[in-house]
Amino acid sequence: MARVRYSRYTGGPDPLAPPIDLRDALESIGEDVMAGASPRRALSELLRRGMPGLKGTDGLAAAANRKRRELLRDHNLDGTLAEVKRLLDEAVLAERKELARALDDDARFSELQLGSLPSSPAKAVAELSGYDWRSAQAREKYRQIKDLMGAELLGQRFEGMKEALAGATDEDRRAVKEMLDDLNALLDKHANGEASQQDFDAFMAKHGQHFPENPSNIEELLDSLARRAAAAQRFRNSLSPEQRAELDALAQQAFGSPDLMDALGRLDDHLQAARPGEDWTGEQRFSGNDPLGMSEATQVMADIGELEDLAEQLSQEYAGASMDDVDLDALARQLGEEAAINARTLADLEKALMDQGFLDRSSDGSWRLSPKAMRQLGKAALRDVAERLSGRHGERNTRRAGAAGELTGATRSWEFGDTEPWNVTRTLTNAVLRSAGSPADGPLRITVEDVEVSETETRTQAAVALLVDTSFSMVMEDRWLPMKRTALALNHLISTRFRSDELQIIAFGRQARTLSAAELTGLEAVYEQGTNLHHALLLALRHLRRHPNAQPVVLVVTDGEPTAHLEDFGDGAESFFGYPPHPRTIGLTVRAFDEVARLGAQITIFRLGDDPGLARFIDQMARRVGGRVIDPDLDGLGAAVVGDYLNARRRRR
Repeated sequence: MARVRYSRYTGGPDPLAPPIDLRDALESIGEDVMAGASPRRALSELLRRGMPGLKGTDGLAAAANRKRRELLRDHNLDGTLAEVKRLLDEAVLAERKELARALDDDARFSELQLGSLPSSPAKAVAELSGYDWRSAQAREKYRQIKDLMGAELLGQRFEGMKEALAGATDEDRRAVKEMLDDLNALLDKHANGEASQQDFDAFMAKHGQHFPENPSNIEELLDSLARRAAAAQRFRNSLSPEQRAELDALAQQAFGSPDLMDALGRLDDHLQAARPGEDWTGEQRFSGNDPLGMSEATQVMADIGELEDLAEQLSQEYAGASMDDVDLDALARQLGEEAAINARTLADLEKALMDQGFLDRSSDGSWRLSPKAMRQLGKAALRDVAERLSGRHGERNTRRAGAAGELTGATRSWEFGDTEPWNVTRTLTNAVLRSAGSPADGPLRITVEDVEVSETETRTQAAVALLVDTSFSMVMEDRWLPMKRTALALNHLISTRFRSDELQIIAFGRQARTLSAAELTGLEAVYEQGTNLHHALLLALRHLRRHPNAQPVVLVVTDGEPTAHLEDFGDGAESFFGYPPHPRTIGLTVRAFDEVARLGAQITIFRLGDDPGLARFIDQMARRVGGRVIDPDLDGLGAAVVGDYLNARRRRR
């Protein structure tokens, strides 16, 4: 029997994972927009923060910065010098042992020569370049120093070259030298505009084993070589002057000849001219105890550069930034596949919000929440309100669509508690479609899932004016978002369930104005004193008089007593502000309340906060016009307003 082993899927995003729930993302964006952010900024903030189970760009950038700090903290750049010194000490020790057994004068002279070697490893290696080693072991150690420098220098420029040259023969070294000569010749032709794809293909056919990146043309070859060469240059810039001088001197001994350094110098010149945008001048400061060789340090430098680029990409702070800018392959290399999947999910989320029409551009080019997004936000706000109402009263007010009213022509699936009439045609059609393909014997069976009810529209029409305080105190006391969510919930309820009612939202600060739900959602706070309830009531009167046959309803949400009124100064109406409230402000506001009451309006005032002046004023006004005062907490504001509206409908019916 064949054995099957199961393991975690590592081929990218989980193909069985549920799709992203855009509703949660949209609600988060809506909260930020209602708090004063632009839609585009709100989307950026969502991507930055992330969502439950989805790390945001801040978290990913923090991980990139943390790994960069760890690389700098854990390592230092002394690895190659330490290795050279070790090999040199072993070579000298082996040679001293061999000389100690010899009795000739040349041996004594050699001992004096070894005893007077300079402390600088580079100078000692140079001084020993013509030394006639008696110990085979010492000669081998000295040869390893030269091979080490050659392998390190090549490993800095070509990925995996140091490992490939371990135990290399003279023939291997000649092949590398030939590759460098051919590469420089190819880049010479490219710099003169003479290189062709055939030249590149011929070069790769001959030397392709040295390029694991497998570039497909000269430009890709330049990109990969320049990134690594720039990291090698940053490594050199990061050395102390003493370290730099030592390694530069040792480099001249690579493979026992300065030819390698000459070839690499030509290559670096080509790369810097072709890719000046790479970071050739940067440097880092390492402080750890783990020494790195030149090629390993260059790879760490490349990793640090890649991590810095990722942190910038993930910051999304530059103009025109989007999640598509994030290099997912680099992210997977540096932080693992999970991080790349996370970033890909964020990019998909950003794209889905755009593609599915939740965000669009206005005529002036600015981003805005689309009508589709506003419906979703209103639905979410109403859902929250319905949950509070259900928990408080055990009722299902928001599911009523005008029972015993006129049919709207629309249907919906039946839910527990619905009292609307069945739509027989749709119900039978659903049952037939569900049973299609099954044996036709026996009667047609109807299940609960098949049932659809006909939506009805109430016969009683109401003209509703929702007056919401937008003075700066609403922002300062954290009442801004609850006020907006309340308006969204009521607007969604009326526009979807009680479409015969006419709602107008009136915002009042120093002055009052009518707003759509979308305009109120995006309304920014303005530091402006004044609570012009007088002006708001005048606009409410105009709305109510436009619908003389409808039942007038006025709902007022405020946290401060009237401190402004509309005054006609001859050249047009202007707002007058005074604190404490001016007697004329109070008088005009009272007169406006009286006008509303004479129309037979049902007036409810929702008092926020504990301002004693406001409490006295609205209590007196409620008694004067036969209205009601409700003192909700902020979390219950939406439920209080929507519940009052629904209760008023039941009383009218």
